[in-house]
Amino acid sequence: QVQLVESGGGSVQAGESLNISCQASDRSYNGYALGWFRQAPGKEREFVAAISWGGGRIRYSESVKGRFTISRDNRQKTVDLQMAGLKAEDTAVYYCNKHPTLSSLANPDLFDSWGQGTQVTVSS
Repeated sequence: QVQLVESGGGSVQAGESLNISCQASDRSYNGYALGWFRQAPGKEREFVAAISWGGGRIRYSESVKGRFTISRDNRQKTVDLQMAGLKAEDTAVYYCNKHPTLSSLANPDLFDSWGQGTQVTVSS
């Protein structure tokens, strides 16, 4: 089973940038699409961004499109999320997860196992 560990969260002011990262710990990372999700207090977990195994296909939620950039390094077994122009409504715990199919990452309800996540707090 792949273990995914998120890191890099923190507290920033609105308009600032922050990069978060997710490290996979198992060789079965290979061939999987990877995605970022977030859950704000009192809200359901939602899809943020996803990237295919080769990096050639990328998806973003409408709320982050144009501000966030997802990337991956298959040699390092990492997936990163560069967040720019942060807003107070981006405040959430951010999680990563994997799936063989890129399109399936749009539905967080498919996953029953999550890591501890990394907290991102944006002050307005």
